[in-house]
Amino acid sequence: MAFARLRGGLRVVPEAVVVNVDHCCGAGRVRGVMCFNCNSAIGKLGDDPDAVRRAAAYLEGTSWKPIRLAPGDCRLPS
Repeated sequence: MAFARLRGGLRVVPEAVVVNVDHCCGAGRVRGVMCFNCNSAIGKLGDDPDAVRRAAAYLEGTSWKPIRLAPGDCRLPS
């Protein structure tokens, strides 16, 4: 994965991939360039950093590790 500076933004795409310009819909400003899948995923997550963090935690397996309180009684971490 290549990380290169691009006019003050960060380019986070493999070199051979066609890039899409990522922008903030609310402010209309360009944030950088990304591959289509990453740009689409961020948009589907509502441009919400917390949603992206929750998705990453899920993929890393840290969001669903119940804490055992007693036999048969568990809760999710907060």
